[in-house]
Amino acid sequence: MKRRIGILTSGGDCPGLNATIRGVAKACYEKFGNDVEIVGINDGYYGLINGLCKEMKQSDFSGILTTGGTIFGTKRTPFKKMQIIEKDNVDKVKSMKETYKKQKLDCLLTLGGNGTHKTANLLSTEGLNVIGLPKTIDNDIWGTSVTFGFHTAVDTATDVIDRLHSTANSHGRILVAEIMGNKAGWLTLYSGVAGGADMIVIPEIPYDIEKLAEACEKRASKGFSIMAVAEGAFDKAEAKMKKKERAKYRAEQGLTTATSRIAKQIEEMTGCETRVCIPGHMLRGGSPSAYDRVLATKFGVHAAELIAKEKYGYAVAMINEVVSENKLIDVAGKTKFVPADDQIVKTAKDLGVSFGD
Repeated sequence: MKRRIGILTSGGDCPGLNATIRGVAKACYEKFGNDVEIVGINDGYYGLINGLCKEMKQSDFSGILTTGGTIFGTKRTPFKKMQIIEKDNVDKVKSMKETYKKQKLDCLLTLGGNGTHKTANLLSTEGLNVIGLPKTIDNDIWGTSVTFGFHTAVDTATDVIDRLHSTANSHGRILVAEIMGNKAGWLTLYSGVAGGADMIVIPEIPYDIEKLAEACEKRASKGFSIMAVAEGAFDKAEAKMKKKERAKYRAEQGLTTATSRIAKQIEEMTGCETRVCIPGHMLRGGSPSAYDRVLATKFGVHAAELIAKEKYGYAVAMINEVVSENKLIDVAGKTKFVPADDQIVKTAKDLGVSFGD
């Protein structure tokens, strides 16, 4: 039985995408031999909409285990626009289904985060054979304890925080590191604990600026403080606002990011010199860690097993330390937030770390 498999990567890039692609491909060639054809779809769902497809050779998947980014390229195509016909008059869902049929695909593998999973589920309900693979440095996909890309990003963010200690100590400053994480604070939380941050601020635990300032003042005898702040953090007053209200409120203050506002307020309240460090997209880049290479490979191999079983409409997941799968319909559109009573939050608090709550 001949199998023709399409693969795309969608949303933000992260370490481990190529390792997962390689895992899928090698496992499929091993299982199906010459009875498998793999089609690479460039630039995510945009490529599926516009037919940007290329039939791959087995050699195309060699040497990519250690490389960052994605050999297929990626773009963000927001789910909220998928079923909307815009000025270009393109029916996106119809076009994706047509490309799937034109390429004579037996199934489609989508590597991505929450938005990617939502579109994957949409295509599944439209009758396509789809399997999702959980990718994000935010580790916020529902139903899986871990996503590939997360641990490498934690390593990178931790290295950033490590390096801030020496310069903060040398100058007696408060250094505030802005870590990616717009909705969920897993990356900031883990790297903050691993990097020995004195304060950790995440979206799930709205902060009181006076309590953060108090924590900095307590640290004054040490000469410096390190604060890890998720980009999506907000204070207790903002927590009661809707998204647009919060954006307007910040714009009126002239400081649109939580990190810059926290730094300015802390400096004014404590009199301590405060600086902001934003590693930004460095957290997405580089070679995947050994952990992520293994995880990505295991996820890729499991996807190949699902293909062999013709088990479609599922997303690969790590459940109770075992690689398994969830129904796409059960996880699409759900975000895994940090529980306020999570064990790692308690661990940090027991060490004296302030969350400003």
